[in-house]
Amino acid sequence: MSDHRHRFLQLALTADALRFGQFTLKSGRLSPYFFNAGRFDSGARMSQLAACYADAVEATGLKFDVVFGPAYKGIPLATATACEFAQRGRDLPLSFNRKEAKDHGEGGNLIGADMNGKRVLIVDDVITAGTAIREALAIIKGAGGTPAGIVVALDRQEIASETDRRSAAQAVAEEAGIPVVAVATLADLLDFASGNPELVGYRQPLEDYRSRYGSRPTR
Repeated sequence: MSDHRHRFLQLALTADALRFGQFTLKSGRLSPYFFNAGRFDSGARMSQLAACYADAVEATGLKFDVVFGPAYKGIPLATATACEFAQRGRDLPLSFNRKEAKDHGEGGNLIGADMNGKRVLIVDDVITAGTAIREALAIIKGAGGTPAGIVVALDRQEIASETDRRSAAQAVAEEAGIPVVAVATLADLLDFASGNPELVGYRQPLEDYRSRYGSRPTR
């Protein structure tokens, strides 16, 4: 497992952003684990998380000019990631959106750098149904930008529905024609649980969940 993947999963576990047990998801599925990026709730945790995001992006060689954070969770994630890239010597423009357009002051629903003619990296926590990401793609294109890729913390690698064996990340990647980069995946989580004596008991429930809801392998 890549170092950034292990660091991220350990950080998530320490921050209580990654929990094991029985959790009912919005989809109604009963999951043996739950991920909540809102638990990265301190400056130190966000800084460490941003380093994992930056490492994951750099490992792909993805080319981009602007960092974009979809409201709401994507805003602090994109901001922290842009700060991490600046620490590494690359000061990138940063942009994000409002949920509702502002009708006074500067107006509009975009804040930050101009995306016109730029390649844009979207930074978010997860892709669940893909609705928020599709909205972000439309916003970027509407501003004259070109979506270059998407980076998320965790890819659950599970089917969108019984009739669509793709994961939400796979569906978005195929529809938009851009890569979706995950700091870690369910497969990484299984490896991580196997190597952690405190978590090894959760490996079988994770395997069972993947057997039932796992998405088709990426070609």
